[in-house]
Order: sequence, then structure tokens, then C-alpha cells
Amino acid sequence: MNLVSIRLITDDIEQLVGFYQQVTDVEADWATPDFAEIVTPVGTLAIGSTRTVALFGAGSARPADNHTAIIEFMVADVDADYRRLRDTVDDFVNEPTTMPWGNRSLLLRDPDGNLINLFTPVAARAGAHVE
Repeated sequence: MNLVSIRLITDDIEQLVGFYQQVTDVEADWATPDFAEIVTPVGTLAIGSTRTVALFGAGSARPADNHTAIIEFMVADVDADYRRLRDTVDDFVNEPTTMPWGNRSLLLRDPDGNLINLFTPVAARAGAHVE
């Protein structure tokens, strides 16, 4: 079994896809007006409109209702990404901070309130592990 993607459901797909394109600097691949993917070398962030939920089962997912998951992206320089994004991202949880486990992390929220962690390993023990 392989984890291939995480999917977010949103009421405003254009806004959310645009946000993730800006944060990741990756152009979205739109399959339909209701479904797009941000494809990275190791995983995909899929974004679907609420209109897609009925295909799985009415009411099976609710947009902007996540309070447990953090979407994490390992980046080359989290401080540079913070400088690049700070004038356009509305909701930073913190500024870049070095964590005890060796990653320098920046937490922010997407327009639907989902938590995102951009991080750069800065200590040998951090490696490529997510936080």
C-alpha cells in the first residue's frame, strides 16, 4: 500500500488551489473545474470542490472543518519562503522557529483554516522526517 495523496474539500476551489499554488510554487493540474492536484515529487495534494462529495456519499466530507491534521511541506529554506509569503498570506500561526527535534518550521493556515507546516531540517538528527 502506498499513500499517494491527501485531498481537501472546499467551497471555493479556485481560491484554495490558488493559495496552494502560491505557497508551493507549483502549478496545479486541473482534471475538471471541480478537481485539481498539486503534484510534488513525493506526494500529491488533491483539492476537490464540495460538488465532488456527493460522488463519495452525501455529507461524507465537510469543507473548512479540519482541526486535527497538519499538511507538511519540506522546503529548501523556510526563512526565504516566509519572506516570500508574508505579504500575501493572511494567517501565520508563528514565524520560522527552530524546533527541539531539529526542523525549522513555519505554521500557517490556508483560506479554509487547514494548518500547513513549511519546514527545513537544520540539524543532522532531523533528516527528512516530518514533524
